[in-house]
Amino acid sequence: MSDRLEALRDKLKQEAANYDGLFISKPENRAYLTGFTGSFGYLLVTPDEAILFTDGRYTEQAASQAPGWKIVLVKRPFEDYMLPEIKRSGVGKLGFEAEHLNFNEYHYWSDKLQVEFVPTSGVVGRLRQRKDKAEVEAIQLAIDVSEKAFDHMLGLLHVGMSERDAAVELEFAMRRFGADAIAFDTITASGARGALPHGRASEKLIEAGDFVTFDFGARLNGYNADITRTVFVGGGKKPTDRQLLIYNLVLESQLAGIEAVKPGASCKGVDDASRAVFEKAGMLEYYLHSTGHSLGREVHEAPFMTPTDTSLLEPGMVLTVEPGLYISEWGGVRIEDDLVVSETGAAILPHLPKELLILP
Repeated sequence: MSDRLEALRDKLKQEAANYDGLFISKPENRAYLTGFTGSFGYLLVTPDEAILFTDGRYTEQAASQAPGWKIVLVKRPFEDYMLPEIKRSGVGKLGFEAEHLNFNEYHYWSDKLQVEFVPTSGVVGRLRQRKDKAEVEAIQLAIDVSEKAFDHMLGLLHVGMSERDAAVELEFAMRRFGADAIAFDTITASGARGALPHGRASEKLIEAGDFVTFDFGARLNGYNADITRTVFVGGGKKPTDRQLLIYNLVLESQLAGIEAVKPGASCKGVDDASRAVFEKAGMLEYYLHSTGHSLGREVHEAPFMTPTDTSLLEPGMVLTVEPGLYISEWGGVRIEDDLVVSETGAAILPHLPKELLILP
């Protein structure tokens, strides 16, 4: 945590002409910098000060989780407790997280804190893009729990089971195997509903010969997993030639995207590599989203593997590669892995097989 604070202070030095302190309100940034996991708090960071403001529910927790930070107890009105600290620190221009603070909050704080509020964007977010060893390990733990739960659910999956019941079994297993929460609402889409990239689990019953797409992930110790697999539920049937063709195209596209992940490569380049497979096959019109996103304390973080993001990949970044094809009234396929950028390429964090799994 101290290394992260010092890295932020280096950023402050670079921005000294624009602002001389940072007001941090985004929960993920607060947790990243301090280790404090309570639901309420604000940070004030200057070249010499590191203050965590929180209320009486969390003062003991904050003192335990955020060593090295000054803990200031606040009550309503909060400014009565925060303003003296800001004045004492000598801050004249206070940067705030423009992408997080809403309009009403901006007007409230800029009025009550009696300093010049200066909008900033992505100051802490850019620090968070490269994960340290502890963060990668935390993401791997969330992935391990997710995979164990998925294997458990597959043992229960059968023709006649509803999408909703399958999703419930998967989510319950993630919690039972150690997740603090699910990272996002589990996507479960079978048969023709597979054409919905974000199809939430419905009461539809899984039928013999259906593809079923599961997009799922656990949250553990503040970090998320995000995995997608598409499986075939046979019920006595075998995959059709078209199902095999579409599945193998998506797998080829995903492997091409993974191969493009390396230090110095652009996010756009990863997207281009996956997209080119579909274009060559004449299927590009059925690719309805970008190829991936970064992953960490939030499920979707910058940078993004899109046709327009020219950000360059660096060692330590964790990202997803998740191409898919979605054909109306037929169905769809998506395959997704989480990767960490290494010094030479990329390491795939999930261990689930990607060859088509055919269930009886």
